[in-house]
Amino acid sequence: MTTTPKRAATGAMIGLALGDALGFPTEFNDVPSILAKTGPWRGMELPRPAIVTDDTQMTLALARGIRTAADRGRVGPLRLARPVREEFVDWYHSPENNRAPGNTCLRACSLLDHPERDWRDASQLGSKGCGANMRVVPVGLVPGWTEEERAGAAQLQSALTHGHPTALAASDLTARAVYLLAQGTEVTGLVGRLRSYALENRTRYHERWLGDLWTRTACDASPESFIARGWDECLAVLDRLAAALRTPSPETDPCLTTGEGWIAEEALATALQCFLLFPQEPLLALRRAACTAGDSDSLACLAGAFAGAHLGADVWPRDWEGRIEYRDELLAFGALWD
Repeated sequence: MTTTPKRAATGAMIGLALGDALGFPTEFNDVPSILAKTGPWRGMELPRPAIVTDDTQMTLALARGIRTAADRGRVGPLRLARPVREEFVDWYHSPENNRAPGNTCLRACSLLDHPERDWRDASQLGSKGCGANMRVVPVGLVPGWTEEERAGAAQLQSALTHGHPTALAASDLTARAVYLLAQGTEVTGLVGRLRSYALENRTRYHERWLGDLWTRTACDASPESFIARGWDECLAVLDRLAAALRTPSPETDPCLTTGEGWIAEEALATALQCFLLFPQEPLLALRRAACTAGDSDSLACLAGAFAGAHLGADVWPRDWEGRIEYRDELLAFGALWD
């Protein structure tokens, strides 16, 4: 008997765009306003046309940069930073960049637009906005990377715009969650495995990838204490997530327990909560994330990536997949990494 391949990368790339498009019209709205607009959240329908936000656009920019780097050989900090930086700057100048992009991304990309400038001088070390990890999904999907390469790439792509240690750690953890789900990790053990990963890496500063980034802030005595600040905030929110999942309440806005998702560690935790409330019902996971008081497009984007990595490409309705913006490019990256 032959089993159909899961195609986790295709599932994750389509899932993140579907979540992004579902959450786009509800971002900046509270739950009562969303329900007044959409009706019961369990029946939310994908908008027509299914337009995405900067979350999917920047995910594709990162994916293109990774593909360029891979075409040149083994991934490394210099080989990755150059094309990803170029793709981020291209996104910054694109007329399509009109989807309420985050200020940190815009500020950093305007600084990255000067090729002579070291990227570390463009990085916004005070920002741990979710722009760091809303786009990191491709790092969890590329086959053949070592654990060090995956962690380094996740943190480097964050640091190009968001240099705060919590943004770095949350991006690393988000990519790790996608990778584990794509590899078939049981959902019941996922939060525990992420917690163990955070503890193992708590004082590990990826100097090969980040260089002297840590010295650009005045509040850390060592690279270890710099990065530990980020992992500690992620560990704290993972504890809140574990507590919320012990007494699951699917009808309650998940933002009330794990945060609204405007900042990186809360985006990871609340998106994970939406996914883990409905691990076998991906559309409900997306709808729950889109019907929140928080950063609904980014939350649904990540929830869709987790669900797609876990369940594979065939879980998304053909009608939804068929009309998602950037569909052909999303499918091309899925095929490349599957």
